[in-house]
Amino acid sequence: MKMEDLDGADLCFPQLINISCKKPAPPQTEDLVLYAVMFSVSLLTVVLNLLVIISVSHFRQLHTPTNILLLSLAVSDFVVGLVIIQFEILVQKACWFLGNIACSMYHYTGFVITSASVGDMVLISVDRYVAICDPLHYHTRITEGRVKLWVCLCWLFSGLYNILFLKTQIGNSCYGECIINIDLIGGTVDFIVTFILPVAAIIFLYMRVFVVAVSQARAMRSHTAAVTLQPSMNLSSKKSELKAAGILGIVVFVFLMCFCPYYFIMLVGGSAFFTVSVFFFLFNCSSCLNPLIYALFYPWFRKAIKLIVTLQILKPDSCEANILQRC
Repeated sequence: MKMEDLDGADLCFPQLINISCKKPAPPQTEDLVLYAVMFSVSLLTVVLNLLVIISVSHFRQLHTPTNILLLSLAVSDFVVGLVIIQFEILVQKACWFLGNIACSMYHYTGFVITSASVGDMVLISVDRYVAICDPLHYHTRITEGRVKLWVCLCWLFSGLYNILFLKTQIGNSCYGECIINIDLIGGTVDFIVTFILPVAAIIFLYMRVFVVAVSQARAMRSHTAAVTLQPSMNLSSKKSELKAAGILGIVVFVFLMCFCPYYFIMLVGGSAFFTVSVFFFLFNCSSCLNPLIYALFYPWFRKAIKLIVTLQILKPDSCEANILQRC
């Protein structure tokens, strides 16, 4: 910055007149409304995802491969509500006084959470693909141990990838801001790795799931064979898997609807604070919506919430509760 440009300007660090950033303009009315909404959603996100984490971790009946994926997703959503949304307000409309290390850690955490969430969605799509398209081999291919390994690898890859990604990017242009200026090459690679490839895989897998699910639903409706115990069990199992595929399909759809607009606005170069903040808020809305979807469609989650809120999980052997039994 030129010296004459700084005359009379409020600086984040007045003692560093040559390298300090200007203080951001005071927030407008629409900004304050957005802050209030973001804070409310952040609080709700933390509480709801904490309930998911406690439910799946505590009750032994919920230790299934699919629920382990939901647990991983809930952990990333919990961090979004606790850290990412809160700090975004500080990053956008206030001077950053926490230093470069804290700034790097904030952006690193955000990138890792985003990558891990996308990876979880891909794994959920794979889980439903095998369950619906190859049900006979589901329990041998999708085991609890393998899913835990996949989740660990997903988070490990996210952590290592984003360390390498951030190392290649340009730092802040002045003291008092916390912005990562991503160069063209790095941005293009990241766009392909964390958006194009995962979203293409998710859409392809769920299109296959949808086609097979529709054909199976039609077959079940036209089923007129004599009812015996074994066919009844198979029919019930198919209905359960189709219902799970439908619920998780809603989760995936909501994620994509929240995920895609933010990348689109970044791609076309949106820069207005309010516009970018709205899309950032939408981007993180799925973190709050996922537990609401579980509460709406999963009886076990509603029962788990009741046991947690009433502190019945503190009783001995509460982890063995028959949580899957309908209320």
